[in-house]
Amino acid sequence: MSERERTRAGTIVMAAFLDLVLVHVFVTIGRSSHHETVGMAGIGSTAWPFIVALAAGWLVSLQWRHPLAVWPTGVAIWAVTVGGGLLLRVVSGQGVQFAFVLVATITLAVFLLGWRLATLLVMRRSRRRVETMTR
Repeated sequence: MSERERTRAGTIVMAAFLDLVLVHVFVTIGRSSHHETVGMAGIGSTAWPFIVALAAGWLVSLQWRHPLAVWPTGVAIWAVTVGGGLLLRVVSGQGVQFAFVLVATITLAVFLLGWRLATLLVMRRSRRRVETMTR
């Protein structure tokens, strides 16, 4: 495997890991704010619909092709994670209140799109510095 392939594979793994961690952070914050237990069982029961939807979002959007892209892949993974996660909560008998839909939509947008946007901005800035230095 070439250095470029290793770097690409590392980027994909890092993106998947970060998405997964941020879904867990979303769930943990939500459970904490409602004074629910934040143990493994509680987090797992709340997180699994969003984790399954996150995995589906990666598959549907072919996320591994452009794991750092905000558009369209980042937006697709966010939309599938939110929509699929909420749908799975409904079919599994977990509650879905309108306020929760809003909070989940906004928070997961900030988390799943935000880190990609920040990475994109840092990469562009770094690229400009390199271009300036090589002139």
